[in-house]
Amino acid sequence: MGLGLGWKLHGDGGTPGPGEVVRPDERLSWGRTTGLGAQHVVSMFGATFIAPILMGLDPNLAVMMSGVATILFLLITRGKVPSYLGSSLSFVGVAASISAAGDSIADLTGAMCVVGAVLCLVGVAIHVLGAQVVHAALPPVVTGGVVMIIGFNLAPVVAKSYWPQDQWIALLTMTFTLVAMVIMRGFWSRIAVFLGLVFGYLLSWVADLIFGKVHSADGSGTVVDHWRVNFDGVRSADWVGVPTMHSPDFKTSAILLALPVVVALIAENAGHVKAVAQMTGDDLDPQMGRAIAADGATTMLSTAVGGPATTTYAENIGVMAATRVYSTAAYYAAALFAILCGLCPKFGAIVAATPGGVLGGITVILYGMIGLLGARIWIENRIDFGNPLNLVPVAAGVVIGIGNVSLEITDDFQLDGIPLGTIVVIVAYHGLRLFAPPYLKGEAPLPDAAAVEADGEGPTKPLGH
Repeated sequence: MGLGLGWKLHGDGGTPGPGEVVRPDERLSWGRTTGLGAQHVVSMFGATFIAPILMGLDPNLAVMMSGVATILFLLITRGKVPSYLGSSLSFVGVAASISAAGDSIADLTGAMCVVGAVLCLVGVAIHVLGAQVVHAALPPVVTGGVVMIIGFNLAPVVAKSYWPQDQWIALLTMTFTLVAMVIMRGFWSRIAVFLGLVFGYLLSWVADLIFGKVHSADGSGTVVDHWRVNFDGVRSADWVGVPTMHSPDFKTSAILLALPVVVALIAENAGHVKAVAQMTGDDLDPQMGRAIAADGATTMLSTAVGGPATTTYAENIGVMAATRVYSTAAYYAAALFAILCGLCPKFGAIVAATPGGVLGGITVILYGMIGLLGARIWIENRIDFGNPLNLVPVAAGVVIGIGNVSLEITDDFQLDGIPLGTIVVIVAYHGLRLFAPPYLKGEAPLPDAAAVEADGEGPTKPLGH
């Protein structure tokens, strides 16, 4: 049982010819492999450092741990599933809810760590029992509903936290990012979120020079006159240093808020494994459980030191689709680049100084896209909402999740928003299915394509994680 480290040189190590592909166990020359690794880093950078900013975590640590997580993932999957693991955006809504409840960053990382442990156990079960267990427990109608809840539950974060800090910067950043996503082609469209952040950052700096301070809510929510871009932290940061780490705390209420994200992560990982299998031509179903368990293990490792949860990235799958180079050697190169970037505190300080208005313009798109991935799952799996067995549980759960409806269990414990909506969708669907007449049950389609974000025929758009 090898670790997938013995790469064969593809041809003469040069650029693949027309129609040729570089398989996971092959590589190009080390110079070209290093260049491809750098391209993978640029592709994952936008979402990987935006996620920790939105959750209040250290972006330097997130970038560094993404490299560590990728190496661990490749080792666990024995080099058979070429993927990059970046920061998961699926927990951003959870982070906002945990913060609103007055809990700490340590409570957030502890909750994500528990989710990682559950995901790891699920992956082991899938590896032992087979991929069909995913299809039975989480059919597409359920998965789509949960993903939609996770995305649209974030809408108040944009409306109340980021957008009011500078509405015009937010509007212009949003407009630029939309144009970049739709009008630009190839590689540039895949890093549209990153380009939007850079555009908004520069626009905010120019606005400070021309218009002076803005009178609006700052990061703490206090309405004051403040600079859009504050470089005080950048000036005091070192060029080289270890990122700030902390130990997680484990609070039951925070854990219950985060647990529903397991459903989204299972769907996302399963879809990405299917996408990679389609491109490489390999049957990766036997590796699905191992890949999901690996994602859970890397999430536990990252959150144990205060970093964000990790997940496989569609952006990097898109790079593979565009280049036809599936070599895991390029991912090892990307991981090493990311680790080096994470060891530069000044970089993290620049990222942390991103103006709130810029984040408002970007997140209004990202959060909506996460939610609409749920609809995409339904469409790709041809879910019939004329069937009340599909319609009723999802209708109730989605409104509860998006509206942040709460259910008070005791004076000290309540379920609301994401966890309550998820429970309603899953329990109601399977419960009603037990008693539904046979003609309503039909034959559920397999959710293999539930989170597929690349089809091997071209680059994907950044869809969020």
